[in-house]
Amino acid sequence: MNSATQMLKPTLDIDARLAEIERSVDLLLNLTPVNGAEAWADFERSDFRAVPTLRLRPLGFEPDLLRRDLYNLELENVTDPALHMLLRAKREEIARQITALEDRDTSRFVYASLQLYGGVSPSLTSAAQDLLGAIPALSPPASSVTAGAFADAARAEMNRYREVYPEFPVHVDVRADVSELMVSFGRLLIPESVTLRADRVEPLLQHEVGTHVVTYQNGARQPLTLLTIGLPGYDETQEGLAVLAEYLTGGLDPRRLRVLAARVVAVGMMLDGAGFLDIFHALQQRHRIPARTAWIIAIRVVVAGGSVKDAIYLRGVSRLLEAFAAGVSLDALLVGKLALDHLPLIQDLLDRGVLRAPWIRPRWLDAPGAQERLDRLRAGTTVMDLYEGEAPA
Repeated sequence: MNSATQMLKPTLDIDARLAEIERSVDLLLNLTPVNGAEAWADFERSDFRAVPTLRLRPLGFEPDLLRRDLYNLELENVTDPALHMLLRAKREEIARQITALEDRDTSRFVYASLQLYGGVSPSLTSAAQDLLGAIPALSPPASSVTAGAFADAARAEMNRYREVYPEFPVHVDVRADVSELMVSFGRLLIPESVTLRADRVEPLLQHEVGTHVVTYQNGARQPLTLLTIGLPGYDETQEGLAVLAEYLTGGLDPRRLRVLAARVVAVGMMLDGAGFLDIFHALQQRHRIPARTAWIIAIRVVVAGGSVKDAIYLRGVSRLLEAFAAGVSLDALLVGKLALDHLPLIQDLLDRGVLRAPWIRPRWLDAPGAQERLDRLRAGTTVMDLYEGEAPA
């Protein structure tokens, strides 16, 4: 601990406790259905007519006890105004996460989700509709990979990082109790039943490993522990960055862009009162989204009572494109898991020696054509400009 971090010891003590509490909350895993594969099979057998029943895992914590721990933290001992505001905002975010999990499968959950992730603006909806209208629906390629094959590819990717950063850990789990790919506290979790398009393997590696795992590990090298689990509202920027990692490696194909746009449309429909079947059939029939993909989008939107989180992907991309055009440094975004709004604070802490430069450089920055694409982003682009024409069917 250097002199700068020693002066901030009260801050770091509270920071560590906030991180510990958020780990016990585990919002992402606790909002992931444990029966996704079975629910899809039942839905398919019903000829896409029966509303699926999704089961969520029991909470492994007592909400009131965690709230007591949160509000017993002595934030008044943090004298740095910016850090005091940051820790206070994180405490309130964790409190909202606890409330959201308590409200699962009730009509109140959607309001908790809106507080955590924000709504869908008319401009975002318009951009999503434009993408769906401009990009043709393409048949999925026949070639696919299983969960085991993707796990092998992910371990190989992590081992490439280990060749440069010997302490880089390899944590990949294939699990029956998750229904989608996710990184949870630095561990890549892969659904046991998942089947992925072969051409999506490399982009997904850059999204999940090259962005989510790498920023987790960069955050783990910082004295501020919250940079591993995420500063308040980090999700939007983190997911936008992960999508742009796909773009920089040439893997943001038209099908992927249509999915990101369809997620925004689905969230908007849910907020307007549409149910699962309405959303599924609108995606499939009106927007020509394949049945399996429409199912995944609709499930993610209606889970627990209505989630708006999936709108953050396209919104995060849009905000990052604006930021890059305004000259925002990419390096600062790699320090850990943070939001664009935190960049002035992060830069101040870097300048004061509290934080360090990122430990790991993502491999996607060195992919063929990545620098040229990044230069285009810095010159000024919109989400529509990310569409580079039709991919072969």
